[in-house]
Amino acid sequence: MTGSEELAGRFEEHRGHLRAVAYRMLGSLSEAEDAVQEAWLKLSRADAHDIQNLGGWLTTVIGRVCLDLLRSRAARREEPMGDAFVPDPVLRPLAQVVDPAEEVLKADSVGLALLVVLENLAPDERLTFVLHDMFAVPFDDIAPIVERSAAATRQLASRARRRVRGATPSAEPDLGRQKQVLDAFLAASRAGDFEALVAVLHPDVLLRADSGALVRGAAASKLVRGATAVAEQALMFAPFTRAAELVLVNGAVGVVSMHGDHVQSVMGVTVVDGRITDMYILADPERLERLEVPGPAA
Repeated sequence: MTGSEELAGRFEEHRGHLRAVAYRMLGSLSEAEDAVQEAWLKLSRADAHDIQNLGGWLTTVIGRVCLDLLRSRAARREEPMGDAFVPDPVLRPLAQVVDPAEEVLKADSVGLALLVVLENLAPDERLTFVLHDMFAVPFDDIAPIVERSAAATRQLASRARRRVRGATPSAEPDLGRQKQVLDAFLAASRAGDFEALVAVLHPDVLLRADSGALVRGAAASKLVRGATAVAEQALMFAPFTRAAELVLVNGAVGVVSMHGDHVQSVMGVTVVDGRITDMYILADPERLERLEVPGPAA
């Protein structure tokens, strides 16, 4: 085995971790893959013999790459795409069982609700929170990336942590109870039962529908708040639920709606006390085309 092959093998051992870091940083699966590739290019150009802790070195590198991307977004003011922006979802079959020891490395172990909150943090806050609170990177290692002292970096994380805690509800953790709520929602939608829909929705439910920049009319991106208004939207688009399947969306029970072989939308939800408090619908045709969609549950 050549030195370059050995280095590539060592990098592959860290790829899943780096992809998970980048996904949390960027909320985009394609950009996360690009960031991982950039980290590999930087490693291939470096003197690997001088790197004592490859995992730590790569985590720092991926952090820098993602921070540059986030700062570039902020400068262009292109992302996030307004209040209705929904991050790329990660889909898995509902019946799939994952080894808990491996789950920490999976991109879908972070929920859509948290990713939406992270989109609203400043780039430096997001990086500090992700690296420290999610991946236990010491503040002394993060400080050079954000060009601050360790104490100032700690304050960044503290500020981000307060915003995250204030905006992410304590959701229902049991997948079985989540499924009951989604089953009830789909049944009410397909039956055109307005009262049953309202009953499964929290009075202040918030719907984010991200259809991208090109879709217009009734299917355009929007924010809808309140059980009555969201139930009306659900009935309007009820025909699309007839070909809907339950899947895991970022580790929670959600819905993928198909038209033939094409994905029409993906919906993730937050369930609290038996009712849906938040709905996240991605219906952007361009982004949906890039998703990996699991087959029907056996």
